[in-house]
Amino acid sequence: MTDKRKRFQELYPNSFFLTVEEPEALLTFMKANAWIDEQEQLLVLEKPGEGNMNYVLRVKTDQQSLIVKQSRPWVEKYPQIDAPIERIIVEAQFYDVLSEVQSLRPFIPALKGFKAESFIMVVEDLGQASDFTAIYSKTNLPDISALHELTGFLSDLHQVSPEEFQEPFPANQSLKTLNAEHIFNYPYMPDNGFDLDTVQPGLGELARNYKNHESLKRAVEELSAVYLGQGTVLIHGDYYPGSWLQTMNGTRIIDPEFAYLGRAEFDLGVMVAHLKMARVDLTLIQQILSAYLPKDRLDRQLLAGFCGAEIIRRLIGLAQLPLDLSLSEKAELLVWAAEAVLNPGSVHLFQPAIGLKSSIPE
Repeated sequence: MTDKRKRFQELYPNSFFLTVEEPEALLTFMKANAWIDEQEQLLVLEKPGEGNMNYVLRVKTDQQSLIVKQSRPWVEKYPQIDAPIERIIVEAQFYDVLSEVQSLRPFIPALKGFKAESFIMVVEDLGQASDFTAIYSKTNLPDISALHELTGFLSDLHQVSPEEFQEPFPANQSLKTLNAEHIFNYPYMPDNGFDLDTVQPGLGELARNYKNHESLKRAVEELSAVYLGQGTVLIHGDYYPGSWLQTMNGTRIIDPEFAYLGRAEFDLGVMVAHLKMARVDLTLIQQILSAYLPKDRLDRQLLAGFCGAEIIRRLIGLAQLPLDLSLSEKAELLVWAAEAVLNPGSVHLFQPAIGLKSSIPE
């Protein structure tokens, strides 16, 4: 018995444990839950990739291909980090809600089954697909039409009325608390145990002034309080290139386990942050965001603050990205991001980072 299995079954003795090593047990479990027919034969059982938050398998039978996902009381990629196991319930309900919205249904995988007692969800297999993290490379030009679709998705998502939900959407407070720690606290801890110089020589020294700036940390704490509060808008909660897929049938959105009723500015701020880190032309970003319709509801300063906080945490926090940026380019982005957090009313979302005067003393 593996350590993970033992740990899981000690906590949830009556739950099914998902593993690639026991195909017959999985087949029996899926048939018992009527997710596949009794006569279906298993052809392939494989891991489609290394999941970040959850354990994921691809199940191919002689009739269909499905993705089976299980949440566990830890982050799958970092099992030393505890995580609320109920997150799979949030993801399943997100897909269920969006399946009722005509404009959003095409962007998500169809929910095929859900077993709350075992924290297992089954969705359609989207087939050969790649996420959008290639946009971080300077040699890859972004697909402009896809970026327009991604903004259009957010626009429609943020206009879904919670009053139309068949049941109240989960508060997702435990996962929000975990996420807030990694966005708004961990990057600013002077001794968090993460050597940034292993990411890029000199990054640790570059980060030092941001970690020691008390006004910046206070401003980030205010953003954290907004994030942890309740809102009226259904948000994805982790809207970055790793959650965007390019499939044979178009753009798809996955991994909404961080979803909750919050502030639209968070989703939009995170999206813009990643486009800026990918060095997407600022004029193009502005053009893309013109597809976002409920503009009158947006707090521009909050949007800038969330955007800045996301850039900072991705540059000097634990959740690093495959960024194609020099140390000086990161320094420029950090200056812009800090100003967006400290003085959100004085920076423009599409303002170039280069040449901006910093409020952070060297």
